[in-house]
Amino acid sequence: MPDIRIVTERDLRDLVPLDFDAIAAVEDAFHALATKPVAMPPILRLDIPEHRGEVDVKTAYVPGLSGFAIKVSPGFFDNPKLGLPSVNGLMMLLSATTGLVEGLFLDNGYLTDVRTAAAGAVAAKHLSHQDARRVAIFGAGVQARLQLEALKLVRPIKTAVIWARDPAKASEAADMLSAELGLDVRAIADPAQAVAEADIVVTTTPAEAPILMADWLRPGQHLTAMGSDAEHKNEIDPQAIAMADLYVADSLVQTRRLGELHHAIAAGLVSAEAGFAELGQVVAGLHPGRPSPDAVTIADLTGTGVQDTAIATLAMSRTVANDRGARFTS
Repeated sequence: MPDIRIVTERDLRDLVPLDFDAIAAVEDAFHALATKPVAMPPILRLDIPEHRGEVDVKTAYVPGLSGFAIKVSPGFFDNPKLGLPSVNGLMMLLSATTGLVEGLFLDNGYLTDVRTAAAGAVAAKHLSHQDARRVAIFGAGVQARLQLEALKLVRPIKTAVIWARDPAKASEAADMLSAELGLDVRAIADPAQAVAEADIVVTTTPAEAPILMADWLRPGQHLTAMGSDAEHKNEIDPQAIAMADLYVADSLVQTRRLGELHHAIAAGLVSAEAGFAELGQVVAGLHPGRPSPDAVTIADLTGTGVQDTAIATLAMSRTVANDRGARFTS
C-alpha cells in the first residue's frame, strides 16, 4: 500500500499561504465547474443547535485532477466564549483512480479559510471594477482579514473600513491589517457609511438577519456575500438580490437552498425558477459578467466542493515537492 501523508496545520500554513497560486487553483476549479462534467453532490449537513454548532461535509471530483477531497468542516460559534476557535476540521485527499487515501490534512479549517478567501478574490477579479481601491468589510474574524488580504492580490486596494457588531474587535482587526498589509484600514461604527465609502463590499459574518440594506448600495459597487452557508444565515437584505444588475452564484443549486438567493426566493422577491449566472461561467467567458460601469453586482458564495478539491490538490503537490508531513503506511 502507498504511504499516506499526514500534514498538520503548522506545516500547511507554511506550504499553502494565501497567494496567487491558491487563487489560480480556485479560479481553475470554478472554470471546471462550468465546463467539465464535475461530480459535486449536495452538502451533507448536521446541526447541533444547543451549542450553536454546525458540521458540513463537502466533496467534488474534477476531471483532470488526480485526486478528490472530502472535507469535514465544523463551525461552533459559541467556542470563542470557551477560548476556542469557532471553526476547525480536516480534509482528506483520495486518489481519483483507486480511491486510496493519499493525504490527511489536519488543518483545523485553515485550508477552508484559504480557499474561501481565494473565491472572494476570484469574484472580485471578474466582477468588480479593475481600478477598485476602497473596500468595506463586514465582520472582524479570520475570514474578514483574509478577504482583504486576497483582494489586495487582485485589485489595487488602498483603503479599507471594517464594521463589526463588536467595535473593539473591529478596531483590533483594523490596526492589525494596517500593519500587516500596509493599507489605510480603520474601524467604522456606521455600516451604511462603510458601504458608502467602498468600491467593493464583503460580508463575512454568521448573521441570521440582514446587516446590509439594499438602499445602501450605489451604482458601480460590487458586493461579495460569503457568510450565508446555511439556511438560517442571512447577511444581505433580500431586496438587494432583486435589485442587483447582476447576481452571480458560486453554485446556483446551493444558493437557491441556503445562500442569500434563498432568502430572496422565500420573500417572494425572486422566482425559485429564475436563472442566474454562476461564477464559473463568468470565469470561463460563458457569461459576460459586469454589464456596465454603473452596475451593482453581487456574488453569493456558499462554498463548494470543487474549491476543497482544488486547495487539497495544491496542498498535496507542495507537501510532496517539499517532502513534508509524516508518512504513514496503512
